Amino acid sequence: MSNHFSFQPIAQSSGTKARAGVFHTPHGIVETPRFMPVGTLANVKTITPAQLRDTGAQMVLSNTYHLHLQPGEDIVAGAGGLHKFMGWNGPMLTDSGGFQVFSLSDMRKITEEGVTFRSPHDGQIINLTPEKSIEIQNNLGADVIMAFDECPPATANRQEVEAATERTYRWLERCITAHKREDQALFGIVQGGVHLDLRSQAVAALTQLDLPGYAIGGVSVGEEPELIHAIVHATAPLLPYNKPRYLMGVGTYKEIAMAIASGIDLFDCVIPTRWARHGTAMVQGERWNLKNAKFRDDFQPLDASCPCYTCQNFSRAYISHLVRSQEILAYTLLSIHNITELIRFTQKIRQSIINDSFAEDFASWLT
Repeated sequence: MSNHFSFQPIAQSSGTKARAGVFHTPHGIVETPRFMPVGTLANVKTITPAQLRDTGAQMVLSNTYHLHLQPGEDIVAGAGGLHKFMGWNGPMLTDSGGFQVFSLSDMRKITEEGVTFRSPHDGQIINLTPEKSIEIQNNLGADVIMAFDECPPATANRQEVEAATERTYRWLERCITAHKREDQALFGIVQGGVHLDLRSQAVAALTQLDLPGYAIGGVSVGEEPELIHAIVHATAPLLPYNKPRYLMGVGTYKEIAMAIASGIDLFDCVIPTRWARHGTAMVQGERWNLKNAKFRDDFQPLDASCPCYTCQNFSRAYISHLVRSQEILAYTLLSIHNITELIRFTQKIRQSIINDSFAEDFASWLT
């Protein structure tokens, strides 16, 4: 790990693999375990960077694929990089675009060189290679950048998953060669589908490259939750203890708690803001549809114990009214609360790990 980055585990939970740590980046620290909000297009949907900071967010994500299409990495670089462009001065991560490209299954072609696809914006043919993904991310300037990987769908057979896992490794080697900035940490991604032996082999190969951090990818692409837990439980402890471990695309209470128990440090998911745009609040791990009639005259806050701006100032009845009226403020207030909710959940888990009471305090989420 370069002088710009370090990771120190500071506490270990008895009876589980959960650990609390501190990840140092050029734009500040991340206290792990931690949920990271997603700002796909250099914006966490419907909220400002100041509101985002108030949720307790420390590190946020943006997306290589989407920013390449609009506005283009040259525009972002011209603004002084992603941090200045979007007004966020904390740690930031960009994913490689691999997941988005592979979700365009009817519009793309995979070869050893990379992926060719047709832009959904204007129909232009775009070639995204490991080298191009790294070049874009170097221009965007996030603290952590992700290797370009092949993410097989949950329906892929073993032979297809094996080929994708091997190609992911070869692409990673090319990403390492292409990477030009010491102030950006390049993380590798463990693929392998639901095949635990392939996951184990991938970890063994990737960790030989001694990267600053590692991610588990290719989960939450259609598998049953039990399979996700099995993959993470088997794979996370194999990753280096002194490097951050990132589980991509996971964002429910149970998934987060069980992944932390397996030794994961970082999470991201679009759930808090996506649910907000559907009028849904996350409260103590439950999903509340604010369109329900019972909320029309309920003048309590969403959660009286929540310190967020929404809960401190507005009632369920008011938010229900905004949702029913399709007022944009509804989505802002719900996004603020939902993000705060998940970050508070990971903060509470962190404190319980430091107190060595995690297994007891969060037992209801670990079964």
